[in-house]
Amino acid sequence: MQHQNSRPASTSTRPPHSPLPRQQLQVNTQTKILDTVHGRILCIADIRGRLSALNDLARDANAKAIIHTGDFGFFEANSLDRINDRTLRHLTMYSPLIPSAQRTHLLAPDNPPAVIRSTVNIELLSEFPLLLSGQIKLHVPVYTVWGACEDVLVLEKFRLGTYNIENLHVLDEATTRCLDVGGIKLRLLGLGGALVPHKLFDNGDGNATIAGGQGTMWTTALQIGELVDTAQRVYDQSETRLLVTHASPGREGLISQLALVLKADLTISAGLHFRYATSYNEFSVQGDFEGFRHKLTIGKAAFDKVWESVKAQVEAVVDENQRILLDKALSVPSSGPGATATGEEPAWKNCWNWNLCDAAFGSLILDIKEGRVSAELKSQGFNYAYRRTATVAPTPTSTTSALPPSQAVNGVQPSKTSTPVPDHHVPPHLPNNTESNKASAPTPPADVTGKESPIPKSNGAPNLDKAEREKAKKKDKKERKQAEKAAGREGAGTPEVSQPKSPVPQEPVGSTSTATPDLSRDAEDLKSPTEGSSGARTPKTGKPPRNPWTIFMRMPPSFIPVDSEIRDFFGEAKGGITRVNLPQAFTGRARLAYVEFGDEESMKAGLEKHAEKLNGIIPEVKQAQDREARGEPIGRGFGGRGRGRGLGGYAARGFAAAGLTRGQGPRAHDDAPKGDAGGGNV
Repeated sequence: MQHQNSRPASTSTRPPHSPLPRQQLQVNTQTKILDTVHGRILCIADIRGRLSALNDLARDANAKAIIHTGDFGFFEANSLDRINDRTLRHLTMYSPLIPSAQRTHLLAPDNPPAVIRSTVNIELLSEFPLLLSGQIKLHVPVYTVWGACEDVLVLEKFRLGTYNIENLHVLDEATTRCLDVGGIKLRLLGLGGALVPHKLFDNGDGNATIAGGQGTMWTTALQIGELVDTAQRVYDQSETRLLVTHASPGREGLISQLALVLKADLTISAGLHFRYATSYNEFSVQGDFEGFRHKLTIGKAAFDKVWESVKAQVEAVVDENQRILLDKALSVPSSGPGATATGEEPAWKNCWNWNLCDAAFGSLILDIKEGRVSAELKSQGFNYAYRRTATVAPTPTSTTSALPPSQAVNGVQPSKTSTPVPDHHVPPHLPNNTESNKASAPTPPADVTGKESPIPKSNGAPNLDKAEREKAKKKDKKERKQAEKAAGREGAGTPEVSQPKSPVPQEPVGSTSTATPDLSRDAEDLKSPTEGSSGARTPKTGKPPRNPWTIFMRMPPSFIPVDSEIRDFFGEAKGGITRVNLPQAFTGRARLAYVEFGDEESMKAGLEKHAEKLNGIIPEVKQAQDREARGEPIGRGFGGRGRGRGLGGYAARGFAAAGLTRGQGPRAHDDAPKGDAGGGNV
């Protein structure tokens, strides 16, 4: 096995004076010659314990080394006793070592944590014990930081020298490596753990500068300070500096500021769990240099807020050596971006960043030859095949429309009631009774609105002066009488223009109420007919197909949800949120929210928050199904009060059950009318 200089177990062994003079303390550093002419380095993230795959990935990429950005799988058998239920469930959800069918069974909602704990053993979480025992051997050097889900006590054994595995190099704040490859000297600097601002000064179960507990690990301020100290000690202008972190500098201003202080030329990170890897510099994603400066300012403000709250406690317990590291950590957010003759920090355009997706979904290869660092980025990406089978409103055809002539008369609102209307609550001025709130009618026009109900200006119909309105009214009345005569001759077999299937009852002649379309119809009810229509389809304002990765949240009536707070509630999973829908609240009813995610894994990560608090309350959090996922109110369904998909009033349903409709004889089709706004549904 390859022996390395082990770092001190605690920073308290440092000399009491400034650690800047190099002769006082040796940094744990080595130079590894990979290939002086041409070399390929594979960069991956979140191998999650499937360590036997590392050799296969390196062989497929023809790589001479691997750089890994965290969630390596640093667990051993007794780690299970230290992992809390929530973290164990998270590990079970994403472990590549658990068969899909078994994972589904273990994560069933009715399974208590005890079932997972009694079933999941170390073999299902990580192959690290096999690596430690020599049953798995690494064929190429692997350089890794730790991630958000690791056992801190296992990492402490590496730092003490208790564990030492050939070709495995754990990069930390006191351990750095230099790779001589492809004509450059590549300096690797690493920062492990998740960036959780309120834990920056909390060590948990860790010793010295690293922190963790209950199966998770996070970054500390002293860890950042010692990394700055190490980088200053080994600084060589001829080297190319690569910062490896678990947290993303693209999201975290503090990590971005750290890269500036370390004079990093390149950064590689993970932690966002996207299906696409990203490649960028700050110039490509910020509008101007002030935008970059603003991002760093936000990071500084978050750090300063935490520091001010714990300053007195920390200063009371740090020793002289820790004080040196603390001062270096405090200097990171305060240093600010530098400037040149042009007034801009060079790293603004010259520092390049990659954020990687999980190893199962993609990788980055740095191909280094004659000093040039080329990048090959591969991502599995999203699968859009579902859109070919998704149910959407069809595009209108160019066939001549079989609409009544009144549609084009002086821009007057046509009298047929199948013209689409916005999907909203029924306005209070519309009557609420069985006869005046019918579903959409077939081709023969229904009664137009009288004085009791103004004509809705659908499709942008212009306002008319009084003379034009009177003229239109007379013409509509004439056409209505002609249509009623035609309806008497043709019966129920008249072709429909845009309404699905069977016709519905007409208003009696002379009625002063209009036939109002049902405003609570589902998206599938808004499709144009595919058969039984001889005319062109009228465009419908149908709802888009629902996002299958939607989380439903229910909160008390007194709680007022806010978009940003809902996103923050999901923590690290909020990066996968694509939309937050907050339906209109009703007095005395629960507040609802529908949170849409970009993929299934992001949604599953969000479901882990089901027991978390949101501003003092614990909301109900579950995957949205059927009506919940469509954002419809949760009412009593058919009949009753509320805007459900009602089947109409009792009288209308009685006629429908007998195969009859009022005034029209036998029904042309077997299915019941949809969307009758009368009776119990408003």
